[in-house]
Amino acid sequence: MMTNQLVEVPAPAVSARRQARRDLVAALPWLLPTLTLIVTIVLFPAGYLVWTSTRDVSPVGVDRGSAGLDNYVTLFDSPALGRVLLNTAIWVVGVVVVTLLVSMALAQFLDKAFPGRRLVRLAVIVPWAASVVMTSTVFYYGLDPFYGVMNQFLVDLGILDTGFGFTRQPVPAFLVAMGVAVFVSLPFTTYTILAGLQMVPREVVEAASVDGAGSVRTYWSVIFPVLRPAIAVAVLINIINVFNSLPILRTLTGSIPGYDADTTTTLIFKYIQQDRQVETASALSVVNFVIVLAVIGIYLRVVRPMRDE
Repeated sequence: MMTNQLVEVPAPAVSARRQARRDLVAALPWLLPTLTLIVTIVLFPAGYLVWTSTRDVSPVGVDRGSAGLDNYVTLFDSPALGRVLLNTAIWVVGVVVVTLLVSMALAQFLDKAFPGRRLVRLAVIVPWAASVVMTSTVFYYGLDPFYGVMNQFLVDLGILDTGFGFTRQPVPAFLVAMGVAVFVSLPFTTYTILAGLQMVPREVVEAASVDGAGSVRTYWSVIFPVLRPAIAVAVLINIINVFNSLPILRTLTGSIPGYDADTTTTLIFKYIQQDRQVETASALSVVNFVIVLAVIGIYLRVVRPMRDE
């Protein structure tokens, strides 16, 4: 015969739970500003974006009622979406990988002692300090086929016979935009890796050299493991920044008709600015957000930057 028995929770466990609740209540006044900021700046706009993506919004912004998932159907039926997604993948992977490789080499160079190192380090900051729109505009007009100084320089060197319209065609303009994105991403990435290099114990590097390890073996076995957290932070922030980058592509490829030089971010802008499709732009923004989260999650899962810590 089965009998019901009351399970008594030990007094210390109950006391610990009550203490935890008291600590939480006591901490709330200190956490309130941060929680308010998260709710108003992050959660509310994200929730409103998801809600807008399910509404029927007129070109002038009037909410005409629920649209269900029709906006997502319209988005995925777009013939340009496939090309735009491919462009986005090429844009993010290309810019981040090239930026990382160049920054690693540049950081190694700047970590050495040489005359004028301070001036070189300051020069590296210039693309970071300058406005991204201004930098993109300089390249846009500098590569103009008729009066651009960069185009004329290539002609004077004999590389080109006549001025070439780098920013007049989708593929060249897209590649130029990738180059500018690398240029403006180098300072942050280089200094992040350079900061990581300062954490490498010099005596360990010297010991590896005494033991007969070459420069390549020393780098991959001694220096690189220490750099992994710094590289992980640099890559992660670059993925987010490059994925959501609008000014560079808007300046260099915005005048090109069609969607052959667009990423998902610039397509959102065109949906709002040119097509007046706020609801479709909202649906693409939600898809964009999900893609970014998925990419970051996969990256952290595969790389596991802090596994050695």
